[in-house]
Amino acid sequence: MTAEAQGLRNSLIQDIFWTRTGLLLALLLLVSAASFGVSSIIGAGTLHTLVVSLATGTLISAVVTFGQTLVTANASQRALVAPLVEESRRALQALSAEYRALNQEYFPTHVFEPTTAPDPAFNRLMMQDLRATREYFFRGFSGRHAAARLLLSHAEWELRVMVADPRCDSAISGRARYLLRQQGSEADYDAVKEQLHDEIRIGLVSLFQSRSRCSKVDITVVADPQLDRLEMFDDSVWITLFSASSGMTTLYPRTLRFSEGSFIYGMERTEFLHVCNSRTTHHFAITPDTSRAEFLVLFQKITGTPLTEDGFRALEDKFREFQRAFSTTAELRS
Repeated sequence: MTAEAQGLRNSLIQDIFWTRTGLLLALLLLVSAASFGVSSIIGAGTLHTLVVSLATGTLISAVVTFGQTLVTANASQRALVAPLVEESRRALQALSAEYRALNQEYFPTHVFEPTTAPDPAFNRLMMQDLRATREYFFRGFSGRHAAARLLLSHAEWELRVMVADPRCDSAISGRARYLLRQQGSEADYDAVKEQLHDEIRIGLVSLFQSRSRCSKVDITVVADPQLDRLEMFDDSVWITLFSASSGMTTLYPRTLRFSEGSFIYGMERTEFLHVCNSRTTHHFAITPDTSRAEFLVLFQKITGTPLTEDGFRALEDKFREFQRAFSTTAELRS
């Protein structure tokens, strides 16, 4: 409880106390005044004496009671009211701490609503989390965004990336249907699928380009990738809800950020590592020492198609164009 709230409660209790005492004093004075008034009307005698005695006694009682109240009021408040106020304060503090713990465990620290362009506030906060982390886990479709962020920083991370398997049609079809809902009935399904294959190829080249920012890049390709994007750092996890109906008409859907102590963080980390360590998925690695020739071999293993030097340079140019546009609109700074 704040000092202002506690002062307000004390003031309220004092007001109630003095209102009750004031009413009692006013009643005694009224009885005393009425008795004196009656005694002045009736003549001398026993009744007159009794009325005067009643008036005098009532007046003395009022004076004595008021004086005693003044002396004992503060002591009574310290003995009776203050302990109750302190106990209430401790109970409210315990309740507030419990609610804060529940909020941290189950509720996001930040909510970013859907947008048609990158949100600078969103990206500034994510870059802060990236700079403060040692491990960076990314689950998405191609990994282009992760590489763009890494190339704007100067630390060294352990990067684990989970992307769609370009050799599996089911891995492409889910994102293709999502894009078709965005683009409307005039969109061509085959063109969208080719666009997605191109994004995966660009993403692989971008991860190779960002290898100098990482001690190691672990790549896991999955046949049934989740539609929602996940980016996990040491202290937070970000979940972009491509699966939410509210995000189907926007390029950047609703995103939730949870802290490291939350239930969602623990659940997502466990699931991510389980998939990455599974023997049923395909795993590949890029290190800072991986040469271009070695990467071209790795690229063919992942995609099933060879990559020439000219093809590599074309994908590299496409990534640089994407990185430049994304960094400008998101207001990213190194």
